[in-house]
Amino acid sequence: MEATQVKTQTQQNAPAQFKPPKKKRRWVRRLVAVLVVAAILAVLLLRLMSAGTQAVAGAYLSDTAQVREMTVAVSGTGTIQPNQSYKVTTLISGEVLEAPFEEGQTVNKGDLLFRIDAKDVENNIQQLELNLRSAQLNLDDLLKRQADNREDCAVSAEADGVITKLYVEQGDAVMAGAPIADLLDRERMKLTVPFQSADAAGFYEGQSAVVTVDGTAQTLTGTVDSIAATDEVGPGGALVRQVTLLVQNPGALSDASRGTAAISGAACASGGAFTYAASKQIVAKASGDVDALSIREGDRVTDGQVVAVLSQTDMDTQIESARIQVENARLSLQNARDKLEDYSITSTITGTVIEKNVDAGDNVGGSTAATAGYTYMAVIYDLSELTFDVSVDELDINKIRTGQRVEITADALDGKSFTGVVDKVNINGTTVGGYTTYPVTVKVDGSPAELYPGMNVSAKIVVEQAGQVLCIPVDMVGRGDTVLVAGPGCLDENGSVVDPTAIEERQVTLGRNDEEYIEVLSGLEEGDVVLSENQASNAMAAMMGMGM
Repeated sequence: MEATQVKTQTQQNAPAQFKPPKKKRRWVRRLVAVLVVAAILAVLLLRLMSAGTQAVAGAYLSDTAQVREMTVAVSGTGTIQPNQSYKVTTLISGEVLEAPFEEGQTVNKGDLLFRIDAKDVENNIQQLELNLRSAQLNLDDLLKRQADNREDCAVSAEADGVITKLYVEQGDAVMAGAPIADLLDRERMKLTVPFQSADAAGFYEGQSAVVTVDGTAQTLTGTVDSIAATDEVGPGGALVRQVTLLVQNPGALSDASRGTAAISGAACASGGAFTYAASKQIVAKASGDVDALSIREGDRVTDGQVVAVLSQTDMDTQIESARIQVENARLSLQNARDKLEDYSITSTITGTVIEKNVDAGDNVGGSTAATAGYTYMAVIYDLSELTFDVSVDELDINKIRTGQRVEITADALDGKSFTGVVDKVNINGTTVGGYTTYPVTVKVDGSPAELYPGMNVSAKIVVEQAGQVLCIPVDMVGRGDTVLVAGPGCLDENGSVVDPTAIEERQVTLGRNDEEYIEVLSGLEEGDVVLSENQASNAMAAMMGMGM
């Protein structure tokens, strides 16, 4: 126990070890921390300054206003088509007897392509020809009969005279022999008296005669109208010959009057009775309806004058029916002949055979094509000219004229170009979604063999050759026709923007443009550096800023 106590005491009397004060060690740590933070801030500041400079430089795209050759053009795309095409189809059924051509062969317009068996149609045509001939003969017979009856349908007066009685009215139906009117010639009278045959032998028609009216002292001058051809026995057994004289009626004569006559001093053997020169009844010579009636009672008519016309209703109906039969027969025959032409298929164009799907011995018509797996019997292209249509926007269509030069490239023919001309401008536009386009047809020069129908092509229609003009890229023009121009001190030696405050905004006057460049008429000079904001760079910077 004492030993233990001694040891403890010894330990207590030993000198104490040195320990630095705690307060002094905390200041050192703080100093080191401050120095580290300052170093980090310095590095960050340098990086931010460098990034800021790079951001300013990359925030703009630059180009130079310069004089260049400008071609004003309107662009579009289209699909090559042949000048003409003929895709052969038929509605005829039958066996193909001939198909005298092959794929790749050139055929001319009108050349026979297919001839289909047409025996049934040819037999039908022969029968229809006979039908037409029979119908025509029937019509001709009816027309002849009508011509023969036409004179009988025209009712005429057979002498001069006055209509004393009318038996019919217009529209009446009459039979052949029925009376139409009574005719009486009161102005002239006839006197028939016998003369001695020896005297009468010297008379002639038209010879003057003196007529005496019985019971009066009145004498009339007349003429010989007719002389009997034979003699007869007269009073006392003497031979006499009847002579008829014609005199004008002074007004008092009637068919009750009598008289005598003397010719060239020879007196008649006995007297006779006066008769009217004409007293006839006009009758119908055919049956029919009175279509026209041109006389009334009291009218005077002349010999041969038509007084009524009768219709031939039945005959007219028969003739009209016969005409219809002839026309129907003619149409049936023509239709059959037209159908026969369908059995011989000829080419409608001159061109090259692209496809031939049917040959001699094959059957066509009905469902044959679908079963055989083809759509057309043959396809022919006229490759002498190649064309395509370009859809032109309504804002550009007024610039397009026929004959303008067209520069053409094909997607399938890399590195090759072709030329053409505007062949047609169609003003029948198509409107979709409020925008209207118009089809413009382009004809390819020379029909190059490399261009196949169906190929897609791009076209640039040359509207104007502007020549050497001051231009800048279209993308450099801002709203309101303004342009950003690099002023003094704006760019470094590499052409990068280092001082955005030196950028000027200028108003410019613009002119023509092509797809890439636009003409500057005023506001810029050649060599001016123009700027536009780099949208892609600015978007990337914004994204990086959001990430930090």
